[in-house]
Amino acid sequence: MRIVSEAEVRRTLEPAKVIAAIEEAFRNHHQTAVAPTRLQQPLGKNGTLLLMPCYDSSYGASGLKIVTVAEQRSSGGDRVQATYLLLDVDSGQPELLVAANYFTDLRTAATSALATKYLARPGGRTLGIFGTGRQARAHAAVLSQAERMLVCGSSRERSSGFARQMSLELGIKCEAADAATCAAQSDVICTCTTSALPLFPGEILLPGTHLNLVGAFQPHTREVDQIAIQRARVVVDTYDGALAEAGDLILPLQAGAISREHLLADLHELVSGKKIRESDNDITIFKSVGCALEDLATAVLLRQQLST
Repeated sequence: MRIVSEAEVRRTLEPAKVIAAIEEAFRNHHQTAVAPTRLQQPLGKNGTLLLMPCYDSSYGASGLKIVTVAEQRSSGGDRVQATYLLLDVDSGQPELLVAANYFTDLRTAATSALATKYLARPGGRTLGIFGTGRQARAHAAVLSQAERMLVCGSSRERSSGFARQMSLELGIKCEAADAATCAAQSDVICTCTTSALPLFPGEILLPGTHLNLVGAFQPHTREVDQIAIQRARVVVDTYDGALAEAGDLILPLQAGAISREHLLADLHELVSGKKIRESDNDITIFKSVGCALEDLATAVLLRQQLST
């Protein structure tokens, strides 16, 4: 078994190749992959344990991701910690044990980038990022083709620091903004927060905006309100995962504000050609709760890259 460090994952995985691997996985492996809805195990007051297994015969591999999400950030640490175990299904032996924090950040941002490719209207110039943590950083880097970036964190100080850092690292104009400005002036919005409550009123979204909703992963939490969901054409990574975990969708469904038919496609249908955006004025939403197929596709790519 090879142990793969965070630094080695960063050196090995290229965002464009991860995006391509996830697109190929949802197009060609979706029907054969076995990926049950992830197990959420409460850890008392300490947080939540997530278990995400996936097997696909055409990959000749099975994998399991183990994630802990702490309620409180430990001193100097991250709230989210992930480890990935890739198995050879013929021998049953573990092939890779991966320190999977950046692995998870990258595959999540790559999935958002894939959805953006199919759902965002052409010519968008401004990327809006809600959040200043690891996921926000990964989304800023992977979707950095924009001319301008707005960032809204939990405080003006965090937003300004993140904006300065992204400007230096990515070489694009990045500015701190309040929630209303970030939501109303961005062509593509990525919400990468730990907020349990909507970040902005849905009525301020301009026609044509595309949103990637990433942060909320429990039925009682959401990053956008039901007005935003009602106004949007909605795509999910998987129906089962979204309907079990995505409070952004579950809460409007429970309130009768939307019906099940409001979820127009999953990621497999989207990359297989189902048309969602009908005009440049449509608001589109991709709601991601994370899918184990994304992890397996990324782990198989990592295995391939490490062996070359």
